[in-house]
Amino acid sequence: MFRWDDPRLKRPMRCLALVLALLASCLSLLCAQTGSPSETGSNSHNQTYHYPFGPNPFLPSQAQSASGSFIPASAFPPASFCAECHADVHRQWRQSAHSNSFRAPFYLRNVELLNDAKGIEHSRHCEGCHNPIALFSGALTTGSKADRSFDEDGITCMVCHSIQKIQSTSGTGSYVMGVPAVTIKPDGTPRPWPVTADDILGRIDLHKRALMKDFYRTPEFCGVCHKAALPKAVNDYRWLRAFAVYDEWQESSWSRQSLAPFYKKETSSTCQTCHMPPEAAPNDYASKGGVVASHRWLGANTAIPTFYGYEDQLQKTREFLKDTVSIDIFGISKGGGELIAPVDRQKFKLAAGETITVNAVIQNSRIGHSLVPEQRDFYESWVEFTAKDSTGRIFCRSGWLDQEGFLEPRAHTFTNRLVSSSGAWLNIHQVWETKIKAYDNTILPGRSDLVRYRVKIPENARGPVTLTVKVNYRRFRQGYTDFVLQAKTSYPVVELASRILTLNLGENSANLSSDPKTDYLRWNNYGIALLGQVQYFRAAEAFRKVVELNPKYADGYTNIGIAIYTELIDHKREGSDGLGADGLAIGGFPDGTGNLFLRKAVTEEFEPALRSFEQSLAVEPSNLRARYHQGAVYRLLGRYDEAAAVLKPIVD
Repeated sequence: MFRWDDPRLKRPMRCLALVLALLASCLSLLCAQTGSPSETGSNSHNQTYHYPFGPNPFLPSQAQSASGSFIPASAFPPASFCAECHADVHRQWRQSAHSNSFRAPFYLRNVELLNDAKGIEHSRHCEGCHNPIALFSGALTTGSKADRSFDEDGITCMVCHSIQKIQSTSGTGSYVMGVPAVTIKPDGTPRPWPVTADDILGRIDLHKRALMKDFYRTPEFCGVCHKAALPKAVNDYRWLRAFAVYDEWQESSWSRQSLAPFYKKETSSTCQTCHMPPEAAPNDYASKGGVVASHRWLGANTAIPTFYGYEDQLQKTREFLKDTVSIDIFGISKGGGELIAPVDRQKFKLAAGETITVNAVIQNSRIGHSLVPEQRDFYESWVEFTAKDSTGRIFCRSGWLDQEGFLEPRAHTFTNRLVSSSGAWLNIHQVWETKIKAYDNTILPGRSDLVRYRVKIPENARGPVTLTVKVNYRRFRQGYTDFVLQAKTSYPVVELASRILTLNLGENSANLSSDPKTDYLRWNNYGIALLGQVQYFRAAEAFRKVVELNPKYADGYTNIGIAIYTELIDHKREGSDGLGADGLAIGGFPDGTGNLFLRKAVTEEFEPALRSFEQSLAVEPSNLRARYHQGAVYRLLGRYDEAAAVLKPIVD
């Protein structure tokens, strides 16, 4: 009879142990593909993890773990640990949208709609950015019994500071999550949690190496989440772009990476420049000179600080949003006649009983992306207009809120409308049902919008007449807030900017105190707004006024050329690639066979645009923007050698 400790059995037993280990490994791999996550990647080892989108456990999010496997929630150090040394940063973060990215009801109620409609597995698409710990720990599966205490912290310190790589600038969580580690070994390998504060303080250099990567300071780092799309896996339709804040920044003057903007900046600004400015931090180990890069990430979220009572965050958000746009009550016309503009610089008469059209230009002057960015279907920004006489009587009004808090339906808004396949308006952010964006109005960086109001001045009005234009913003639409909170509430309305113009009934004289040197820029902004509204002829006329007032303004001539050739392309191109208002020409004009052709007459029609670009370059030979559009027209006309010669300095 053999005993189990008989030396003769040791070698066979070692072989058996190896076989069993290999079998266990295979079973573990099989489970990872078809059933339960392995013990190292799950909070509950009895659950079944579902793979409706294939073997990648994190789809439809684009987020990946460095190992390709799950990361247990317990591997992420809690934010409270970081607060032991970073009290000020932790306080800022706690009030931020990042900290409250999951638990806030404004998000949670919406993602619950998705879970009820399609199953929690589809929420992986959202949680790659809103709740990465839930995604990577394998908690997002039907029947999960995972401890979800991490929900309270949303995007914790160690979520951002564990990202090892940016996969692409396609967004929707396009990053690679590494092993969470607040410090590393001298050889560079991570020291997994838990560690002590003494471990960190003993080798601060290793702590910094573990937590900081150069790309954390880049816009591309922010772009991994602040750009998103809806894949077919989520909407059962096709790939749809949701928002692209990163792209809006990159194509703006703020990045200094594009020739499309109408204005240029002397220096570049990144996401971090605006959203992580220096903030006082006297009680923080990371402070330099008593300040740190702010971890409030101030933006436009007034709902979270209102809901949680973060008065400091709310006040700072209000200050951050102040004067982010510019308003110019640019001109008026009487009875459909000639435009009187700039109205405060002109002499004219106005009488009671007359009907005037007020032209207000709204410029996105201080935002490095669109107004309003991201998911503007449930945010709300609008223009409020009032006209009143000297007695205080309001005789024209637009953009008011009714007693229930709802915006007047005909207000000029910066929003969009998402529509389902049945034609229903998706008014509570059911983005997974979107089939088309039926309306979308925004103002890109440096661009302008034109709002017109037709005003009948009462016969018995007493002068002077006061016109007031405001741009307001709130998070969220009243209907969405009511849906989320299931109660009637009144959330803050923030005034982004306002402008007042007073007109006499009778004689109005020119305001000689205003700076006449700015008149050409006011006409330029007016022309940009007209261009955006596809009023090309009127835009060209406005830009001609620009160069009349300032013949040395090279971009004025460039803008004339853009207006001319954009109109020609829009009129002549049928069934070919479209063209945006920036005048980015691609290809030629197809005939019925699909071949490209250009008649001599067509070529001649483009000559005024080319002359405008030549005028621009005569004023400023180094103007690459004029060269770019000149080259685009040459290419369009099939004059490829000339196009190459003009475009080469841009490439250089």
